[in-house]
Amino acid sequence: MSTTPTPAPTPTPATATPLLSPARTLATAARVLRQLSHDPRTIALLLLIPVLMITLLRYVFDGTPRTFDAIGASLLGIFPLITMFLVTSIATLRERTSGTLERLLAMPLGKGDLIAGYALAFGAVAIVQSLLATAVSVWALGLDVIGSPWLLLLVALLDALLGTALGLFVSAFAASEFQAVQFMPAVIFPQLLLCGLFVARDRMAPALEAISNVLPMSYAVDGMNEVLGHTDITGDFVRDVLIVAGCALLVLALGAATLRRRTA
Repeated sequence: MSTTPTPAPTPTPATATPLLSPARTLATAARVLRQLSHDPRTIALLLLIPVLMITLLRYVFDGTPRTFDAIGASLLGIFPLITMFLVTSIATLRERTSGTLERLLAMPLGKGDLIAGYALAFGAVAIVQSLLATAVSVWALGLDVIGSPWLLLLVALLDALLGTALGLFVSAFAASEFQAVQFMPAVIFPQLLLCGLFVARDRMAPALEAISNVLPMSYAVDGMNEVLGHTDITGDFVRDVLIVAGCALLVLALGAATLRRRTA
């Protein structure tokens, strides 16, 4: 009597963990915001330092208000970028060196969820920061803006988000908070010198102009200048905004790819 072998059951495919989960991302963002709420010095750094720097700049050029109008808007975008870069890089590094990041990633929490949660949390802070700095500059310090102040706010917000993305990215390559701060001269200062704030980009040496053309801060400054000089939204302004936003998204993706659980 022959028996027909019973076919092996077809294995049920495991359910893949989604790359990004809105629930996990929001939970991460809420946790980061709760931590920030218990650190008043960091909140002061994020919200007040850009305002204080813009105010100081206004009175440095008190005798030449046109100078303040010429560079004030550019610095309105640069200051939030720098502060968000510093705070984000140090905060992320602290999570890793303390072992918090390793414990979080041992849970059903992907790198994309973590990076998106951080970006969302610091993005919310960046909105408040940009609103405060733009309002003080335009209505309290008399920054002369031909275009809409809301467009100025948009560029300032994108600059702050770019600073957040850069901070998340470089934190993967630092072993200590001191090293994270050391990345600032390497990542921020070259962009600051070549963005057109001190010398027009088309007046630079060809090699320096070519470098400035691939640096996102150059387009942030160009976008601010477009708002200063035009009442309508120009094609150049749209290009600048899209480039800054695209760079922020690209750096966030790179940050998720290079994120490590812990510092060796």
